[in-house]
Amino acid sequence: MTAQQQVRRWAWVGTFLIGSGLYLLVLAVLTDTGNPNLFPTMILLGALVVPLTFVTFAAGRSGRWLIDGPTLGGALLFGGVVGVVVAGLLEYDAMRKLGALPMLGVGLIEEAAKLVVPAILVLFFGHRYRHSIGGGIVIGVAVGTGFAVLETMGYAFVALLQSGGNVGAAEQTLFIRGLLSPAGHAAWTGITCWGLWRFVVAPTGKRFLGFLGAYAVAVALHTTWDGIGGRVTYAIVGVISIGILLTGLRHAQRQDARIAA
Repeated sequence: MTAQQQVRRWAWVGTFLIGSGLYLLVLAVLTDTGNPNLFPTMILLGALVVPLTFVTFAAGRSGRWLIDGPTLGGALLFGGVVGVVVAGLLEYDAMRKLGALPMLGVGLIEEAAKLVVPAILVLFFGHRYRHSIGGGIVIGVAVGTGFAVLETMGYAFVALLQSGGNVGAAEQTLFIRGLLSPAGHAAWTGITCWGLWRFVVAPTGKRFLGFLGAYAVAVALHTTWDGIGGRVTYAIVGVISIGILLTGLRHAQRQDARIAA
C-alpha cells in the first residue's frame, strides 16, 4: 500500500478530531457568551462531524478509484438537498391524499428520493463515474450523509425552539442523530448505490434484479428503524446496515480491480 493510500485510509481520524475540536470550541464559546448568532454554526458542525467522518472513512476504502473532493462535496450537498426536497414533497402529497403515511411509505419515498442525484450522475456523466463500483458506493454514502445532515439540523432546530432556546436539548438531538446517521441514511443509500453501480458497470437482467433487491433491503432496514425504534432496534439495524455496506466495499474493490485489469 502506497503512502497516498495510507493517508486516504486514515484521513477519517483527522476529519473526526478537527471537526470535533471545532464543534467543542463553538459550544464552549456559545455556553460562555450565550450569543445566539452561534446557534447555526453549532447545529451545522454538530450534524456534520460524525457523518462527514464516515464519508471520509468509506472513501478511504473505495479501492483504487479516488473520488475527487468536488464530486464528494457536490454529492453531499446537492444529493442531500434534492433528496430532502423530493422526499418532503412526495411525503406531503401522500399524507394529504391518504390521510396517514405508513412507515413503509416513508422508507420507499426517502430511499427513492436519495437516488435522484446518483441517477443523474450515471445518466449524464456516465463516462466519468461508470467505471468504479466502489466509487458509486461512496457517492451513495455522501448523498445519504447530506440527507441525514439536513434532517438532523432540522430536528435540532425544532428541539431548540420547543425547549425555549435550551442548548442542551439541541445538543442531545445532534449527538444522538449525528452518531446514528452513518448506520442509517448513509449506509442505506450506499447499499442501494452498490446495486445501482453493479448494474450500470455491466448491465444485465440479473444485475438489475440485484439493484432492485438492494433497494428493497435499504427500504426494509429504513422501515424497521423508523417503525420499531428503540436502542435494541437501532443497534441491530445499524450493525446489519454497516456490515452490508462494508461487505459491498470489499466486493467492489475486487470487482474494480478486475475491471481495470
